Amino acid sequence: MAAIVATVAYLGLEARAVEVQVQLIPGLPAFNVVGLADKAVGESRERVRGAIAGMGLSLPPKRIAVNLSPADLPKEGSHFDLPIALALLAAMGVVDAEALADYVIVGELGLDARITASPGVLLAALHASEVGKGLVCPAAQGSEAAWAGEIEVIAAPDLLSLLNHFKGHGLLSPPKPGIAETADHGPDLRQVKGQETAKRALEIAAAGSHNLLMVGPPGSGKSLMASCLPGILPPLDPAEALEVSMVQSVAGTLTGGRLTRTRPFRAPHHSASMAALTGGGLKVKPGEVSLAHLGVLFLDELPEFQRAVLDSLRQPLETGTVSVARANAHVTFPARVQLIAAMNPCRCGHLGDASLACARAPKCAADYQAKVSGPLLDRIDLHIDVQAVSAADLILPPPTEGSAEVSARVAVARAIQTDRYRDHPVRTNAEADGALLDAVATPDEAGRKLLAQAAEAMRLTARGYTRILRVARTIADLAGSDTVGRIHIAEALSYRRQPPRN
Repeated sequence: MAAIVATVAYLGLEARAVEVQVQLIPGLPAFNVVGLADKAVGESRERVRGAIAGMGLSLPPKRIAVNLSPADLPKEGSHFDLPIALALLAAMGVVDAEALADYVIVGELGLDARITASPGVLLAALHASEVGKGLVCPAAQGSEAAWAGEIEVIAAPDLLSLLNHFKGHGLLSPPKPGIAETADHGPDLRQVKGQETAKRALEIAAAGSHNLLMVGPPGSGKSLMASCLPGILPPLDPAEALEVSMVQSVAGTLTGGRLTRTRPFRAPHHSASMAALTGGGLKVKPGEVSLAHLGVLFLDELPEFQRAVLDSLRQPLETGTVSVARANAHVTFPARVQLIAAMNPCRCGHLGDASLACARAPKCAADYQAKVSGPLLDRIDLHIDVQAVSAADLILPPPTEGSAEVSARVAVARAIQTDRYRDHPVRTNAEADGALLDAVATPDEAGRKLLAQAAEAMRLTARGYTRILRVARTIADLAGSDTVGRIHIAEALSYRRQPPRN
């Protein structure tokens, strides 16, 4: 009779139920794993064999058949080691199979029988909670699994300790949820001298989770201001922290199994490939845009990215998800990010400065800025020119207002949005659309006239029109205004101006 143990297979951020079935069959000794397993799962045979031998046990001289059901579902990862080992030990009579029936089991095994960490434990714990089972996982990830709710979590350091627990000889203490310490948010806005217009745009972007493009010469403070953004964003609420941690769990980047309240800040190099940015690879993993979910994706030197890589961001910026298609699977990852981009106005970076600009300045600037497609620029809410910092600005004392003061205003604006969208599937003004946006951001009569005139003069697309309304709603929230007025529309229009092309 086959011994059966429950585990999971990961498909994006979904954990699908898998049964590990082990049967000992008379015949020549062999150890076979079937069920559409990848190489890592196939290698489990040697790790399981070594772990059992490390406890002083030997495998029976029979054919060991391991089936991973359903057989048509691809199985990837080393987390199948522990369920295969326990199912085999149950078939050998070392552990009671009925005692294992109430648990979903994940974990990688070492040859010395240690149970080591494997990606995706949080997803497995949430799946166990949904199906009404407990979870067996590595001790290093017990605090991560404990966030799944009121389920029994057994976090074992090694296979022998786990067997003793099931036999009642040495019970393992239940883990407690872990929270990472608040990380350093980086530089303070007090370090940015001058650039008052840019700092205002940064505050609006933070308040409404709007995308922002900064165009300016080298040394003007674009990267510094982007680095200041995490310090003025509100912390993740518990539901958001769980979403972010699920992505990090699948990617294997969840530090010490502890959830964090700090919003992600990802800054990939401009040489990043499409798979690195949007996700993919032979074994589909989340990319930078998903690792920045509910946080900031900072793209410095925007035109230096490959054009196809940049255009792959169109779908995530519009829908908040990214889909990766493979021959045997179609995976969707969350990607609700706030895009912050920075670029020079031309290749030399000194357009507009006659003493430093090259002789090809106008043509050079047009060619350089054309590397970024119009549809991508249309998805960016705020466009600002960042001027070079003068020597007079540099010798001034630091500004009196820093990140703490700006963060307080941003928190008030975010609280207004939380209350406004409480009964809707959106969190911020940047996500509002359609009838909902019309209901919350329709301007007054003067604002409508100005917006109609600007839409014709600036030849706004429907998307551009929508994004102006979103930004205006955020500006009104920062001002404490219930209605969107002409002054709010005017400021939003000032940030919609495209970077100069000649």
